[in-house]
Amino acid sequence: MDGPAGPSPCRLRERRDEVITPMKRLKVNDSCPSDSCQCDRTQGEVKIKSKRFGRGAVESGLTHECGVFGAIGTGDWPTQVDIAQVICLGLVALQHRGQESAGIVASEGKSARTFNTHKGMGLINNIFNDEAMKKLKGNLGIGHTRYSTSAASEEVNCQPFVVHTAHGALAVAHNGELVNCSSLRKMVLGRGVGLSTHSDSELITQALCLNPPEGETNGPDWPARINHLMRLAPLSYSLVIMLKDKIYAVRDPYGNRPLCLGKILPMGSSFLLNGCAKNGVEDKAEGWVVSSESCGFLSIGARYVREVLPGEIVEMSRHGIRTVDVVDRPAGKHQAFCIFEYVYFARADSLFEGQMVYSARLQCGRMLARESPIDADIVSSVPESGTAAAHGYARQSGIPFMEVLCKNRYVGRTFIQPSTRLRQLGVAKKFGALSENVRGKRIVLIDDSIVRGNTIGPIIKLLRDAGAAEVHIRIASPPLKYPCYMGINIPTREELIANKMDSFKLAEHVGADSLTYLSVEGLVSAVHYNMKVTPSDGVGGHCTACLTGDYPGGLPDDVDW
Repeated sequence: MDGPAGPSPCRLRERRDEVITPMKRLKVNDSCPSDSCQCDRTQGEVKIKSKRFGRGAVESGLTHECGVFGAIGTGDWPTQVDIAQVICLGLVALQHRGQESAGIVASEGKSARTFNTHKGMGLINNIFNDEAMKKLKGNLGIGHTRYSTSAASEEVNCQPFVVHTAHGALAVAHNGELVNCSSLRKMVLGRGVGLSTHSDSELITQALCLNPPEGETNGPDWPARINHLMRLAPLSYSLVIMLKDKIYAVRDPYGNRPLCLGKILPMGSSFLLNGCAKNGVEDKAEGWVVSSESCGFLSIGARYVREVLPGEIVEMSRHGIRTVDVVDRPAGKHQAFCIFEYVYFARADSLFEGQMVYSARLQCGRMLARESPIDADIVSSVPESGTAAAHGYARQSGIPFMEVLCKNRYVGRTFIQPSTRLRQLGVAKKFGALSENVRGKRIVLIDDSIVRGNTIGPIIKLLRDAGAAEVHIRIASPPLKYPCYMGINIPTREELIANKMDSFKLAEHVGADSLTYLSVEGLVSAVHYNMKVTPSDGVGGHCTACLTGDYPGGLPDDVDW
């Protein structure tokens, strides 16, 4: 994964102030007025403005925005499960999804008026010290770790958001980004509700406080309110919503963002990653958890159960879990799970669609070797997200895998640091070359993706300085060409290197002997290879918008980028 390049002269962005409302089915191929921008755009003008204009400045490259987690004890309360510790460890397992801020909100299940809350900026282990954890007493709770996309990196935007309604306190943690944020914001403000931040997540929280159109008779009907929100905003989110004694786990109708359920088991229970007990007997749950990814379940004594289905609203209480509603997608629309979760964002040991992320990345490497073979002495990777694909490439090609880069594990992930300068300095400090493995060798170097193209160059130079005879770059995903407005921070087309240079020019630009990408068809085939869900009838589909420009819910009439 690489960081940003310099600005492009492309001047396609036009600032508009109209509210986003209707959605238009559209594939973006718009003509660029700049002679020096090599974007292939031939039809259909789309009005674009900076997505962060008026909603907080964010200087970042390709980033995921956050992870959500929730836990609740079952049976008699107070529960024997240390809910705050479970949530904290769950958030640590999701730290790769965001490193700017984190928060936990807990409820003892007694009072609808107050929650126990602690939030702060920085890494989870630095925010939740012993003193903070003692204050987070509760029988249920939700947590969030964040990287900003729709609002600035400030403490006021830390989640979960808590609001106090006429019916008690409400807490919400959100992963994703609302496609129609502007229209929803206007509607909420039009109802006389004030908003204190530019965060989509606060907007969701306040929208949940509005009565559903069919009305309510005996107090708030929270499933109906959530259903109403999901119809107002079909993309893109996974939510955990906490009331006094319940948690609702919610996934948008397109299934764009991940969300899964796990069962906390008594100590000494047997586990298997597929969610079944070894002895075939179901263990009684001590609690339930919900998470953006399953990677942290084993470390907290939980067993993976299943994913939350697209459009599903799951109620979690002391009595267990149950589906209370499923909101359908519009007719003719398909599921659109973000394919870049497989490529980069998710941890390799997470489970999506019945398969481990590692196995999908391994298969990407195999497909890459079939599509782009090369004579070489060794296959290696840019650690660590490219490593699984590199092993797949080595197995398919018969070329041995060997490490050539030594990673300094005390330097943070360069893509997730919001400052361009910090990101570039991070690249220089991040790797060293294993010269004994490199000297005189023809190397196939696998990376997961190229965004703006200015970190792979220094790595190639590092290997050449260490004595590499040839360096051939193979990218285990297709070229990124289009922005994402569903929670991944890919700012503008003109900033993406694949819109400026084809693979031959890019190879020359970064100093590689050759450079090729995995095809879109190859990526989709690799992801489908081990899936337990058959991609048919709208189930098991994937969003490839950042690769193809084909957006699952269409584009707003005025694209708010």
